[in-house]
Amino acid sequence: MQNLFDRARALSAESWATGRPVLEAYAQINSLLQRETYSEPTKARILELLEQLGLLRSDQARFAVLRVIRGKLLRRPRAGGAEVVASGRSDWIGWVELTTEDADELALQHTAMVVRDVDADILGVVEAEDRTTLRRFSESLVDVDGVPFEQVMLIDGNDDRGIDVGILLRGTLPLEHIRTHVFDTDASGVVFSRDCCEYRVRTPDGQLLAVLVNHFKSKGYSEPGDRLGNERRRRQATRVAAIYAACLDEGIERVAVIGDLNDTPLSGALAPLVADTDLRDISSHPDFDGGPRQGTFQGGSDKIDYVLLSPALFERATGGGVLRKGVWHGPRVKNPWEMYPTLTAQVHAASDHAAIYADVEL
Repeated sequence: MQNLFDRARALSAESWATGRPVLEAYAQINSLLQRETYSEPTKARILELLEQLGLLRSDQARFAVLRVIRGKLLRRPRAGGAEVVASGRSDWIGWVELTTEDADELALQHTAMVVRDVDADILGVVEAEDRTTLRRFSESLVDVDGVPFEQVMLIDGNDDRGIDVGILLRGTLPLEHIRTHVFDTDASGVVFSRDCCEYRVRTPDGQLLAVLVNHFKSKGYSEPGDRLGNERRRRQATRVAAIYAACLDEGIERVAVIGDLNDTPLSGALAPLVADTDLRDISSHPDFDGGPRQGTFQGGSDKIDYVLLSPALFERATGGGVLRKGVWHGPRVKNPWEMYPTLTAQVHAASDHAAIYADVEL
């Protein structure tokens, strides 16, 4: 969904080279500000990050805002440099937040067109702000001759940029149970960057279907080589595999693991989930239509979005595919896919991820 109505301005920057340092500085400084005690090296790093965000001389900058609710973090004398006067978290209440801007109206329309054309009964979504926004989006489907979903659910996750996972369901598939995994931990700490939200749905034949909607750690903000990102995604894959196994142990044979896993099928990070379980990728189905590309992200060379099905679901699958009409391919791409006629610039794209779907007889 790439945030439907309000999106962090840094995520919509003119280039990734502009937006990435902002997001990295934002993540780092909020982590430092939570420390119980600010050592001298910590204070020095806070000042460096504030300068990078444009907040050293003012609480308001293009991409970020310093919110001070109570107490004092900084002293900004007219002569000389700024200094951190708080000795730790208990001395002040506040944080740094990203500034937002309205999403492109045509991009929103193209997102609605993708949802209309996929015509799913169960739709997992990634990067939506909140349930109210997602419900408003569902209602807006009528503007493109689509049908709103009767059930819309989203639980806030662990990413404070407001990029959460959610689900939309038709009324013939009642949502009976929701379980968030935002609090799941392992030996290294909190597991999920966003959530692995577990939705249990009653199918027309009376069976339970568990849908696990995911958005794994991005490759975008890790150091060269992505060692930390790989480690986090492997922890997440391991935990999702355990949640999947727990569903089977409860007697729920129909399980779908869906979402943006931010890595390729043969990656070591995803192995605990993709290679070491009996889940089947819908793209391996003989009647799956991936179109002119095998991937799902941007130009289609990388597959990072998944619909993984348990054996009991995969045997009921009749096919599936990738819908790319809302993804911008630009004028230089060879063997391009069909785009919506109104998609004439990258800013109007529904997303840089194509929609992947499975057709399953329930």
